[in-house]
Amino acid sequence: MNRAVVEAMSASGLTADGLAAQIGVDPKTAAKWANPGRIPQTRHRSKVAAVLGRDEGDLWPDLFKRREPAWFRPWTDIEREAVGLRWYESAVLPGLLQTEAYARAVLSSGLWADDDLEAHVETRLRRQAAVFDRPRPPLTVFVIDEAALRRGRPDIMTDQLDHLMALAERPSVMVHVLPLTAGFHPGQAGPFVIASTPDGGEVGYLDDQAAGRISNDVAPLWAVWDSVRSLALPRDLTIDLMRARAWMT
Repeated sequence: MNRAVVEAMSASGLTADGLAAQIGVDPKTAAKWANPGRIPQTRHRSKVAAVLGRDEGDLWPDLFKRREPAWFRPWTDIEREAVGLRWYESAVLPGLLQTEAYARAVLSSGLWADDDLEAHVETRLRRQAAVFDRPRPPLTVFVIDEAALRRGRPDIMTDQLDHLMALAERPSVMVHVLPLTAGFHPGQAGPFVIASTPDGGEVGYLDDQAAGRISNDVAPLWAVWDSVRSLALPRDLTIDLMRARAWMT
């Protein structure tokens, strides 16, 4: 249990039903906030803290221990609340699909300080849990360039490909590989994500060498997405390709 939330509810004389009524959510949603790792959506969090008479940092300390760069945090909030994610990646596997060993290898190849590496790996794993371990996970569709499957040490890639195939079998996770035989395509300009938000909106995220950026102009991203998605292999052939690649490692 999240003892801080349970104690705050008890001190306020509130049940899950009472808290839900004040916040304007389903009682089942409010009840989940007493579970470890369950954090209210951004638009509800400050109101919950106010109703319970506590600081957000007291109720959900892990929220304020995140080690990702400050410029990336707005995107993780969107990612955690999204009802749908469409992700194109060209050079490495998407962060949400990485094993711990693969994430460590990718992050250690960058500019992270040695003493921060494990914290960054842990943050990436928590991001995965926030998306995939929800009672109702969002629909996530990934298009991954085949080149990403060919990059990495064999001992790391064997487990990574097994993990990727297991995720690809989940009903809410669609993984599609864009084969090298597709040739040149618009996605070569760089990776991006399109998030569908609970209020029916859409937000894009684009990454580069310096920092990522959030964009509300998703029309150009949809044009590229439609192209790379049409060139990618269907789900069953993608799993077959990954299985063959895992055997080769």
